[in-house]
Amino acid sequence: MQLIPTGEADKPRNQFPPVSVGETLIPEADIAAELQHHPATEVSEAWHQAARSLVVRELLRQDARRQGISGDNEEAVTSRLLEQQLAIPDPDDADCRRYYDANPERFRSPTLLAASHILLPAAPDDGEERQRQQRLGEELLALLSQGEASFEALAREHSACESRHQGGSLGQLVPGQTVTEFERPLWHLPEGIASTLIESRYGWHLVRIDQRIEGRMLPFEQAKPRVRQLLLEGSTRRALRQYLLVLAAELGVEGVDLEVSGSPLLQ
Repeated sequence: MQLIPTGEADKPRNQFPPVSVGETLIPEADIAAELQHHPATEVSEAWHQAARSLVVRELLRQDARRQGISGDNEEAVTSRLLEQQLAIPDPDDADCRRYYDANPERFRSPTLLAASHILLPAAPDDGEERQRQQRLGEELLALLSQGEASFEALAREHSACESRHQGGSLGQLVPGQTVTEFERPLWHLPEGIASTLIESRYGWHLVRIDQRIEGRMLPFEQAKPRVRQLLLEGSTRRALRQYLLVLAAELGVEGVDLEVSGSPLLQ
């Protein structure tokens, strides 16, 4: 997601309606200052996200005063207010078991993958070089399949990646460590040398999966703390959203729609 282009945040705010909570007007300058925390592709989207965030803070401040909760630290005051106003039931074992049984893929140990590669480099916009490197990659694959060369030797000779000094070894990988177009097919490969090349923004890759240990379903007792935490987080989000919407109806909010997702507290 792009940040707001330079100068966009300085556009006049009179294109947007005044924002208020009860009798309190949210200053346009405060909304402008809050914009930096809400990157978006459009100024209007960022402005509404910033305005909703300030409205939520003002709703909580006003209710804290109404409930007689005060202090110098806004975070501490908000924490005390929410502890007092939100009743979050602690999920029992039956709740946890139902969620665990309904969402098995969320409670698997990660697949462990160790891989090596040979990078044959080519710029994304250099079609001629990409074709040349693809042909070279196919020739190297043929050598490997015929047993006429070792993966390590070819990596040291041809790879443009620093891993060539380790025979192409990338070590043990975790999801998100490599670029998407390389990672997506990589995690579906079996052990051994891949029969086809993988193309990425950097060029072509010959790939060998050195070790693959599939993730396994965690036993319920092992997963239960995580299940309980997920259920508590979900209950808290729902209770908080309902509490804020009731507050907005009681105190009155003008200029933004809290029903629209955008504020982290309302997601």
